[in-house]
Amino acid sequence: MALPRAAWIEARSTIQKLLSDDVTTLKGDPELRAKAIISQKNATMHLPAKIGDYTDFYSSIYHATNVGIMFRGKENALMPNWKWLPVGYHGRASSVIPSGTPVRRPRGQLKLEGATEPTYGASRLLDFELEMAFFVGGPATELGQPIPIENTEDHIFGMVLMNDWSARDIQAWEYVPLGPFLGKSFGTTISPWVVSMEALRPFMVANPEQDPAPLSYLAHSDPYTLDINLGVTIKPEGGEDHSVCKTSFKHLYWTLKQQLAHHTVNGCNVNPGDLMGSGTVSGPEEGAYGSMLELSWRGAKTIPVGDQTRKFLQDGDEVNLVGYCEKDGVRIGFGECRGKVLPAL
Repeated sequence: MALPRAAWIEARSTIQKLLSDDVTTLKGDPELRAKAIISQKNATMHLPAKIGDYTDFYSSIYHATNVGIMFRGKENALMPNWKWLPVGYHGRASSVIPSGTPVRRPRGQLKLEGATEPTYGASRLLDFELEMAFFVGGPATELGQPIPIENTEDHIFGMVLMNDWSARDIQAWEYVPLGPFLGKSFGTTISPWVVSMEALRPFMVANPEQDPAPLSYLAHSDPYTLDINLGVTIKPEGGEDHSVCKTSFKHLYWTLKQQLAHHTVNGCNVNPGDLMGSGTVSGPEEGAYGSMLELSWRGAKTIPVGDQTRKFLQDGDEVNLVGYCEKDGVRIGFGECRGKVLPAL
């Protein structure tokens, strides 16, 4: 990951050759094959890189509009800067965890409806956020040196699924004026398999039109996005997985290239292993909303989960994010991004 892009491509090509039918290096050597290939059921997955820094963007126009309508009304749904720059915030790298790690319901300050003062307690409005993220690759950049948008592909290594767990009640009270803090920093789950950008190239599609036209440092000649099918299931305690939403990564307004170009335009340096989240991926229809905040419309509706319903997550619920690309009979999966909610301490 820390090597130049040419090394990523060479490594992928070498692995493909070793696993191909007409190369006998592994196929014809059972002893070597036993050392090189481990059954997935016998493997314990870890974080795919040492994550030094983590940034989360807010790149879905549908998600941003929905949340804006809920809290500010239709006339002020999008903030004036939203279509001019990829909004983001600096997250907490220490609490990024691999799929399968339980997540403890957080405690914090809550300001209940009608109350004049906050109280301290466990979050009552625990939510998932359906996201994807990319790992920064290549040699570390120098402080003060932006990455021009035409060079960003040299620093976008590959992608994972990401669940940016969110405590909506803690977040609502704390976020003014500096943004998310304790409502986000208690846990972020990612899938352990990094799908390389080379593997995703066949699934590139045109990016949605951007109006107004981006400023020059955000303008690129090939404004593509990726057609990645995404979904979320919830498994109640003792139950089975039930689908609650399906959407696509292609609905995002801001591209990966624009996110990285904007992140570094002020001279901020990045390192291999840095994680960049997309923000909640929501589509135009209700069933394509990527959070319970939207699916329940801030708790005004119930969400069917098998023979049960939810407005927000309950203790014992297990959330799983899934993603895959499919075209011309070829399917590439991202694995699982799963986490179970444990009671607050």
